[in-house]
This record gives sequence, C-alpha cells and structure tokens, in this order.
Amino acid sequence: MQDNSYRNSRDEMRDLLRQFENLRSGLSHGFLEEEAFEKIIDYFDDKDEISRALEAAELAVGQFPYSASLMVKKADLLIATRKYHEALEILEKAEILDSSDIDIYILKTDAYLALDEHEKAVGLLEEAIRLFEGENRINLLFELADVYDDYEEFDKVFDCLVHILQAEPVNEEALYKICFWADFTGRSEESIRLHQHIIDEYPYNELAWFNLGAAYQELKLYEKSIDAYKYALVINEKFDYAYRNIADAFIRLRKYRDAIESLEKVIELARPEDVIYEAIGHCYDRLKQYAQARFYYKKASHLNSDDSKLYYKIACTYIHEQSFNKAVQYLESAMRIHRMQPEYNLAMGECLLELGNIKDAIIHFSQVVKARPRGIAGWEALIRCLYQEDFLAEALEQIENALQITGNKPLFLFYQSAVLFAMRKSKEALLALQTAMERAPRLLKKFIALNPTILQNQQVVDLIAYYKRKRSI
Repeated sequence: MQDNSYRNSRDEMRDLLRQFENLRSGLSHGFLEEEAFEKIIDYFDDKDEISRALEAAELAVGQFPYSASLMVKKADLLIATRKYHEALEILEKAEILDSSDIDIYILKTDAYLALDEHEKAVGLLEEAIRLFEGENRINLLFELADVYDDYEEFDKVFDCLVHILQAEPVNEEALYKICFWADFTGRSEESIRLHQHIIDEYPYNELAWFNLGAAYQELKLYEKSIDAYKYALVINEKFDYAYRNIADAFIRLRKYRDAIESLEKVIELARPEDVIYEAIGHCYDRLKQYAQARFYYKKASHLNSDDSKLYYKIACTYIHEQSFNKAVQYLESAMRIHRMQPEYNLAMGECLLELGNIKDAIIHFSQVVKARPRGIAGWEALIRCLYQEDFLAEALEQIENALQITGNKPLFLFYQSAVLFAMRKSKEALLALQTAMERAPRLLKKFIALNPTILQNQQVVDLIAYYKRKRSI
C-alpha cells in the first residue's frame, strides 16, 4: 500500500513538472491549479534549486494574482536570495489579501532583521501578537523573544517567555528556555513565583519543579532547591539533569557523599562524561580519599585527554600522599599542554623542592613570579625555597623585588625579618618584624613556620608578647 502511494505521488509530481516545463516554454499544457504550483515550488525548494523555485513562484503569482499563499511562498524565496525590499513589497500585498496568515508577519520580521531594522521588526511582532490568539500568538511571542535575543535585550526575552507560560503554563519549549534566562538575567525570584503558580495548577510537571529548583539554587537556597529537584525525580526518576543539579547543590553544602550518590545516578542514566567523573573525583578529594579521587580523575582524563587540569588534579592527590615522584609525572603531562600555567609550575616547584632538586624548583617558582608578578604565592614559594637552601643574599634581593611589585605586602616584611635574622643582622631584623607586626600580626605564623627555632630568641619572644598585650587591651 505504501509503495503504491509513493509511486502515485512520484508519478503525479513528474506529470506536474512536465506541465510546468511546457508552460514556461510556451508549449501546450494542462491547467495548473494553485495547489499544483505550491507543490512545484516546494519540490524545487526542497532540492535547493532556489532560482527554479522562484521562477515557478513568479509564474504562479502571474496565474493567480490574488493568492496570498503563493505570494508568501514567493516572498520566502526572495528573502532566501536576499531581495528583502522586493519581499516586503509582496508581503504587503499578501497582508491586504489575507491578514490572518501568520507566515506573513514572520517573513516580514526576517526581512526587517536582515535589513537591520530592529525597531520595525519589534513593532510588527508586537502588533501581530495583539491580532492573534492561541498557538499563533505563542509562535509570535517565541519569534519576538528571538528578536530580543539577537539584539541583546535579554530582560525582554524573559518577559516574552513569561507571557507564553501565562497563556500556556506547560509549554515545554518555554519551560526549557526560561530556566536559562532566569539565571542569565538574575530574575530568579520572579522565576520562583511563576513556577510556584504553575505547580499549583499542574503539580506533576517535572520541568516546572526543575526550574523551581534551579531558581532556588541560583539564590543559594540549596536545601529548597534539592527538595524541588526531588519532586521532579518523583515524577520522572530518569531525569538525569535533576540529579546533576542536586549533586551540585550537595557539593555547595559540603555533603560530598550525597553528591557522589547523585552523580553515580547520572552515570547510570546518561552517557559517560568527563565532567561527571571529575565532579565525583572532586568529592572524594574533599573527603580526603585520594586514591578514589584519583581513580575518577583518571577516568575523566581518558575521556578528555587534552584537559591539563585533570592531570594537575591527579598530581595533587599524589602530593597529598607525599608521592612526589608520581606527582611530577602527572604535572609534566599537564605542562605538556599548558607549560606556563602558574598553578602547575608552583606545584612542580614544591615537588622538586621536596625531592631535593633545588635548582629546578627555583626555575619553576621563578616562572610563577614571571606569569603573575603581583601574586603572592609565587614570590612566597621562591623566597621560602631560597631561605631553606641558605641562599640568603638572593632571598633578600627577591624580597625587595616582591615588596616593590606587590605593593609592600606585609608577608614579605616577615620574610625579610627572618632572612635578616639568618644573616645575623638582628637590629634590622627586629625593626622589620616590628613593622610587620604593626601591619599584619595574623601573619606571624608564617614567620614562625619559616624557622620555628626563632622562638628561642628572647628579643623576638618579647616583641611578640608586646603586640599580643597591645591587641588584648
């Protein structure tokens, strides 16, 4: 039956095309009705033979000068060939003949946008929205939302979607889109009110519950967002995006085991993704279960071998376990992709320092300083390394550079004091320590960590005691 239907349709099309060719050649032909011309135009259009489709449309409009539908088809083809003004002229005529054809307004909008006449496009659609009801009105609101998106009037995109959902509360496309735009425009509170109203009317709509959860999440109301997502999952237990967002909320609440459980559900329901494995690794990392964290980071890196950050995270798990040789191997992999990344150089420097490779450690710390001269971490690591290896003159020089470049950060005054003490310049060292304590006494622990035996110096102990009493008064 289907084969016969297809064959009949093909034969009919062949006959129509033959008649059309006779017509355009001035030969004898049968009478082609309006519907026949529409089929011929669509046939050429589907085959991307736009010039032939347009020729058919022109002949059709010549045969049926009062057919709005044929004019619309011709206008569509004119727009495809960038003849926007001609298209607008014919659409004006079509609107006089049949103002109820929504395609007229959509095509006019396309032409105005192509001519960069944004205000005309908006005005046309706003007027058309008042003329239509039901599905046509919804389609025009979507069209208007797209226009506002193109011209970066993002709050108005959100407003259009609200109007759609007020008219059609469970419109799936609008529910999908408004979740993004509520977040993008920062209108989460309005989104909460809107979706609560939808849920009151349609309590079993999973997207409404999901959007409610997303709005709560954006406002950092994580417990409420989790509750909303759980309702969505009661309705659809295979809603993997709800599990993703629940996991994110649990991570924000530092409930890492709950987050892992939700992420494992995502793996069950969807294709494996590096970001999901990475998130599970992050949770185990926070739980200080470094072997498990590493297992999932490696799974993520197998799916995305170009992500240097994953190799860095694997290296950090080894650093936590003080397996510095293995950490170096993964840092080398990370740095093959992004050699100058400051975090990677800093971690590599720390590993090499632990392994006694002082020269290379200093090179990596220097790279951090070069990449982020105003950052503290690189200078701190470099100076600490020089101090520990008794390169005191070099350490003092780098402290001077750090103070100058970072705007006299008090940490480096503490380090200056420590180096001066090591150089047996006690008077200068005490003055530097006094200045540092005046500015940032909370950083004293860094000074002591650099050389704990400094507390055997009575002058240092007395100075520290003086500032402690001063703070308590």
